[in-house]
Amino acid sequence: MDAFYASVEQRDDPSLRGKPVVVAWKGARSVVCAASYEARTFGVRSAMPALRAARLCPDAVFVPPDFTRYRAASKATREIFRRHTPRVEPLSLDEAYLDVTENLTGLPTATAVAKTIRAQIREELHLTASAGVAPNKFLAKLASDMRKPDGLFVIQPADVDAILIDMPVGRIPGVGKVTDAQLAALGIRTIGELRAHSATELEQRFGRYGQRLHELARGIDQRPVEPNLPTQSISAEDTFEQDQVLDAMEAKIRGLAAKVWDALQKEHRVPRTVVLKLKTHDFKVLTRSLTPPEPPRSGEELAEVALALRARVGRPPGAKYRLVGVGLSNFRDPETPQPELF
Repeated sequence: MDAFYASVEQRDDPSLRGKPVVVAWKGARSVVCAASYEARTFGVRSAMPALRAARLCPDAVFVPPDFTRYRAASKATREIFRRHTPRVEPLSLDEAYLDVTENLTGLPTATAVAKTIRAQIREELHLTASAGVAPNKFLAKLASDMRKPDGLFVIQPADVDAILIDMPVGRIPGVGKVTDAQLAALGIRTIGELRAHSATELEQRFGRYGQRLHELARGIDQRPVEPNLPTQSISAEDTFEQDQVLDAMEAKIRGLAAKVWDALQKEHRVPRTVVLKLKTHDFKVLTRSLTPPEPPRSGEELAEVALALRARVGRPPGAKYRLVGVGLSNFRDPETPQPELF
């Protein structure tokens, strides 16, 4: 979906159409949740501090996020997807992989399916979507970004090499700033240059991820589209108006634990690990986790474990933080009690 949250706001409020819209809460610590394409021309991007966005685009219209409406729009798009295939793997509210090797509507090609889905989203939801059509997930993700907004790009198998060879290695999933710098130190800036290095060499440098780099550089991605992926984690976090020390966070941690516990009630699997997340004043992220002998049985127990994790942070008592989060991870299927044998 194109600038999803901002596009929903512009759809629902005609006065916002054509204007630079920034979806963000007000406040010195707020970050941008989404920016319309009008705002992006000024350099405004998601996850940017809202104050910086305001400086870059003084005429921006700031709108607080309304996730209830965004989830409703997301659900409606997925209903359209499932008219064409049951094999839908959501990545977030605004993005998904679809396997249309066999489609439910009898359309002759994946490109025809993509065109039809985009038309249905436009006609029924009054939103736009960009699609990438390719032989695998990695290439489809690349293709989906090639013609944004409101575009369609197809990577045919015969065109994979020509498309990849001059592409920056930073376009490969998992290549962030650190890995990009490590690759640059080896003289690798493009996917074509990455191909000159053997799998063995890359594994020695990057471990198991080196093998994946070797494969992705050649357009190889064997991952299937996996519908209904099990939950990996549930979390909630909040940014303080002013930096806080650990001892001042109890009320906030308890409130976040309650939110996480409420969200957990929709999940049949059992989380084993409690996570406390902190962000320092200079945006460094710290996490501390604990897997207790028994998983928390209530929001209060979850809060107590999260509060106890403060003792594991290992920084001076006066250190301050701009954000705190509470999460649950390491989900497992519930254990089935063994029946009585005698």
